[in-house]
Amino acid sequence: MRHVLALCFLWLLAGCATEVQPTSVPSPTATKTATAVPPTLPPPNLTINNTPVPSPAPGLPTGHVFQSPEYGVHLSQWWHVDDVLPRDLEMTQAMGFGWVKQNFPWRDIEGNAKGEYDWYRTDRIVAQVNEAGLKLLVRLDHQPLWSVRALPDELIRANQPPVNYQDFGDFCHTLAERYKGQIHAYQVWNEPNLSREWGDQPPNPVEYTALLQTCYKGIKAADPAAIVISAGLAPTGTQPPDAMPDADFLQGMYDAGAAAYFDVLGLNAPGYKAPPETSPDEAEIEGNGWGNGRWFVFRHVEDMRAIMVANGDEAKQVALLEMGWMVRQEFHPTYTWHGVTEAQQADYLTGAYQWAREHWQPWIGLMTTIYMADADWQPEQHEQYWWSIILPDGTPRPAYEALRVMEK
Repeated sequence: MRHVLALCFLWLLAGCATEVQPTSVPSPTATKTATAVPPTLPPPNLTINNTPVPSPAPGLPTGHVFQSPEYGVHLSQWWHVDDVLPRDLEMTQAMGFGWVKQNFPWRDIEGNAKGEYDWYRTDRIVAQVNEAGLKLLVRLDHQPLWSVRALPDELIRANQPPVNYQDFGDFCHTLAERYKGQIHAYQVWNEPNLSREWGDQPPNPVEYTALLQTCYKGIKAADPAAIVISAGLAPTGTQPPDAMPDADFLQGMYDAGAAAYFDVLGLNAPGYKAPPETSPDEAEIEGNGWGNGRWFVFRHVEDMRAIMVANGDEAKQVALLEMGWMVRQEFHPTYTWHGVTEAQQADYLTGAYQWAREHWQPWIGLMTTIYMADADWQPEQHEQYWWSIILPDGTPRPAYEALRVMEK
């Protein structure tokens, strides 16, 4: 989506740390042109050397690291690791879900200077998740100020790759080394096919592949058994410079050699207003009311899977890193066109898992529902509030109860 959340970089100028949690929702119509092109960043070092993909876990088919499917939920308690996180972990257990996802913002871990780490929150999250008998997926992005300080102030953004990609690779290695065997999977960046997630620069799959490569190598050197998942791509038809259609971006990743640097392909799969069984063919027919594009339905995942197969990467699985339907609301005008009722949210989420079980085995892996709401989210200020399956105070929406009792 274009400009859903205002890019905030005051924290960069002040040297403070703030977590940003955008939701992947493109514009309801594809945008072909833009009125302004942002300043151009200096090109990074894009040396890419292909290496073999590691062997799969014992007992799974070649290329498969997840059972098909596995069930996950996105937590949001970075700032509430001691008071709210235990509640959310108990609610995850009660759902019968085995995985949780949590953002690990680079800037909040290695924020002051290269090599200076604050492990308090990561230690608490990792320990509690493991004590709960759950598996942990962490998302890595949001650069610290020191990693982009060489840029002019006018080029510094809230989420952009570092000037030196190896700084990110070193961070990935240190994190994986500290939590070897305790963090089970890593998501490398989020939605790099959106300009606002790539420093307001036109999305570039070659640049993202170079960043993915350095993080992959860092993680695997420290914890070869850890699962590396590529960034969740935002489903969109918007063209550069504001975004790049996810299908084009994925093909660009393959052309750049990215297949050697992820174990599982990451995708984001919001359903917008359509039921989960709606086909991409139906969605792109004008007048059907689903958005007039193949990317406006949950099953757009099948289009992306076809690209994997066409590039000879069919042995790997797909992980859905964000999936959900937004409850109807009026506070965030950009989203009002695709809001659903709470009852529909519940039916569509359970239907999505059922569709995957019946049609996407064995290539579908982890499926991550958004969100367990951050305790601080407010309905007027945070659109994520309306995607969540529980309210900030822990009150379940019907979707939570439906996911709890559904067949797994």
